Amino acid sequence: MGQYSIKDIEKLTGIKAHTIRIWEQRYGLVEPHRTETNIRYYDDDQLKTLLNVSMLVKHGKKISQIAKLTPELIHQEVHSLAKTPADRNDFFQIQIDSLIISMIELDEIRFEKIISTSTLRYGFETVMIEIIIPFLQKVGILWATEEINVAQEHFISNLIRRKLIVAIDAIIPNPDYTKKFLLFLPEGELHELGLLFAKYLVKSRGYKTIYLGQSVPLQDVIKLREYYHPDYIITYFTVSYDSQKMNEYVQGLINAFHKETLLFCGPQAASLKIPLPPNCKIVQAIPQLIEILAKANTK
Repeated sequence: MGQYSIKDIEKLTGIKAHTIRIWEQRYGLVEPHRTETNIRYYDDDQLKTLLNVSMLVKHGKKISQIAKLTPELIHQEVHSLAKTPADRNDFFQIQIDSLIISMIELDEIRFEKIISTSTLRYGFETVMIEIIIPFLQKVGILWATEEINVAQEHFISNLIRRKLIVAIDAIIPNPDYTKKFLLFLPEGELHELGLLFAKYLVKSRGYKTIYLGQSVPLQDVIKLREYYHPDYIITYFTVSYDSQKMNEYVQGLINAFHKETLLFCGPQAASLKIPLPPNCKIVQAIPQLIEILAKANTK
């Protein structure tokens, strides 16, 4: 069972802590648990309730009306809302919150329905950018505060990984585009979802790719250069990667690759503490990577 502080609930639902307390006192919407030191916390069911209530409030429902509904009726209202959202941003937010619930409940069927429905409506790339990535950012909050366990995180990550691999395999290569991309994770780095999506973006633009995957030693990347001769190299750093080790790894890449364009992606890439030559770029957001790919074949 998850155990969420009121600050965790605020970040995950978008409801201010002050508002949650008012709802508790005035409407008895949820009754938080208390630790031995009288600190309030919430469980999985209460998080799901507040996620659903948040969705309804954001779409014009009054909290006084919602508080009179049973959990089953609240669920029905949210389900109805998901079918007919006011606009695409509403739709995306509903799906993000629904994914959180599917992760907590280890509900693969719900996950499949969310992704398939969203993909049919907006396409896989938009689903990744507008739903999956914001969802993973919320998962990061849960992971950092130890409010989800390893099983839940692995469950949802592997489902997303499977979707990415299927989408990548479905892309037909474009023989007219000659630029070559080499993608890999540095030695010790195991968080693959960001790099897999980068491969999807690269391949869907028609470029050739070699994907090495997780934890690749620097000397092996350098050796591969003799056979593949990439034009672009993409690697990805997450919060799990040691800062000093990251700087040393990047410096090794800079020393070895002078002509190739090096793209350093991921949430930790911005914290690099070494000077970067002109052939190196820190990519902090998906639109930035998309812009680079749009220009790659014109060089």
